[in-house]
Amino acid sequence: MKSLSYLGVQVAILAMASALSAWAGPGAHGPNGEHLDQATSPTAGGLARLPDGSVNVPKLAQRRMELRTQLAPESEAAATIQLPGRVVADPNASGQVQATHGGRVEPGPRGLPMPGQAVKQGEVLVWVRHHAEPFALAAQQSQRAELKAARDLAEQRLRRLESLEGTVPRKDIDAARIDVQSLTEREQRIAASLDAREPLRAPVSGVIARADVKAGQIVDTREVLIEIVDPARLMVEASTPDVSLGSRLGAAHLAGLEGVKLQLVGAARSLRDGMLPLNFRASVAAGAAPLAVGQPVTLVAALKERRKGIVLPASAVVRSPANEPIVWIKTRAERFMPQPVQVQPLDAGTVLVTQGLAADNRVLVQGAALVAQIR
Repeated sequence: MKSLSYLGVQVAILAMASALSAWAGPGAHGPNGEHLDQATSPTAGGLARLPDGSVNVPKLAQRRMELRTQLAPESEAAATIQLPGRVVADPNASGQVQATHGGRVEPGPRGLPMPGQAVKQGEVLVWVRHHAEPFALAAQQSQRAELKAARDLAEQRLRRLESLEGTVPRKDIDAARIDVQSLTEREQRIAASLDAREPLRAPVSGVIARADVKAGQIVDTREVLIEIVDPARLMVEASTPDVSLGSRLGAAHLAGLEGVKLQLVGAARSLRDGMLPLNFRASVAAGAAPLAVGQPVTLVAALKERRKGIVLPASAVVRSPANEPIVWIKTRAERFMPQPVQVQPLDAGTVLVTQGLAADNRVLVQGAALVAQIR
């Protein structure tokens, strides 16, 4: 009986302690010095993902994580649209090097060109030594032999007439001299054609973007061997199925690439594979990441019409486990609630929230990615 009464006393003491912790006033302490007015945190730092999806972040942790919030007033901003595109060369500042006749590649004065090498307009990049078919080569060689024999006879006749100068008419000597000169020139041209090589020159000044040449390589007629572009004069070609979009576009930039400004050159007047090409001239600022011809990009263009919404930093929008865009709303001093939203990018650093937020919501604009990682 004593053991049962002792057990009952212990249970009563525990019940009273739990009741005191539940109804303790501010600053109340337990027998071991613990604060009875604070609920026990599930983790050591008080960081926890609650069953309703919200996150508990104590004030001390907020300061360590440098969390910042701001009210989200509704405003107007230019509507934007995302378009797929790719970087292309400016046709007025680029060129291709091709051979007009087939032949064998030989290095130029500076050796074989390499991608990234700077060249000047008119510079000889490579030589192409022409090759002829065996029958055509034999015909040229026989013609050269005939011309050589005819030239030897003409020279002998000229020497004989010159030795009889004064007894033969002067016009005969001049005619023989012209005949020798004509035969000599024809022979030289035939000899040059047997060992001719074509210089391939740079059509524009710039940087070699692609070079598919090797020493001894056999190339065909009109084969593109070298491509040259001016890295300071590149363009971006976007495409859209909306044929009226070109007249409604304003400023544009590239998503994820800072320091690149785009200026609309114009929209095509014919569809290509069911899409309307839009051409933009790209201006890359100093220190920005360079662009490469053929690089796929995402173009964010502002429309001339304006749309109502809430402008937020792009860092405020993160992805949920379901891969949908969300922002974190501060509902209490230490409580943050995830809120699905619909957004449109405005530029590289800001977005426009069109649905999901109210004007009086306090949105987490710094450290949202850290809060999203709390489990």
